[in-house]
Amino acid sequence: MMRIAICDDEAPTRAYLTSLIRAQDCPCEVVEYASASDCLADHREIDLLFLDIELNAAGLDGMALARQIREGSSAAQPVIIFVTGYERYVFDAFDVGAFQYLLKPVDEEKFAQVFARAVKQIEAGRVQPQLSHALTLQSAGTSRTVPLDSIYYIESSNHKVVLRLKDGEFSCYAKIRDLEAELGDQFCRIHKGYLVNLAYVEGYSKTELTLTNGEKLLISKYKYPDFVKAYFRFVKRGAGL
Repeated sequence: MMRIAICDDEAPTRAYLTSLIRAQDCPCEVVEYASASDCLADHREIDLLFLDIELNAAGLDGMALARQIREGSSAAQPVIIFVTGYERYVFDAFDVGAFQYLLKPVDEEKFAQVFARAVKQIEAGRVQPQLSHALTLQSAGTSRTVPLDSIYYIESSNHKVVLRLKDGEFSCYAKIRDLEAELGDQFCRIHKGYLVNLAYVEGYSKTELTLTNGEKLLISKYKYPDFVKAYFRFVKRGAGL
């Protein structure tokens, strides 16, 4: 059962979006919020959030609400689709990890296409990544093969690298830039000292990334644009888009 929320201060818009959702071939529960505060006050987990950017009610607008959601400690982060009358907001939308945006008045065919893609991403995210490749490293005269799905991230430290693993850590003499080149698109350099497994990204802001194990890592402002592009490519590839 998909859990879907609509946050828009206009009742007719909420009703219209609800009707579009009901028209899709997807079993779901739909909840409506008239303001950002109503949305924040309800602590139920949401899979997909349709969010108006310009909320006219007092308090947070849609963009500020999205930032609070992304910076929160919730284990489950919703896929966010912005609904707006202004195309100029598109770049801000991607800054908070929005999946897509829809322009008002929302076209039924466009809605169906975006909705189907969002559902694919949500369903893909519910499946624990099954990664078949491994990394072989040398340490103290012995070699160790580490499955990529056991690595949360790799940290550079004093001419060594430390692999932060699900079952502990492993260090060896290596250069993080060499590992970055070897590991390819599944890992992304978010800072001169961090190489992150994109499969375990839970959420992010412009300055910080949260992993599924709860750890938070700094994102370099110089690396942020490339990280966002890499993450969206990874997510779309996982969803079969």
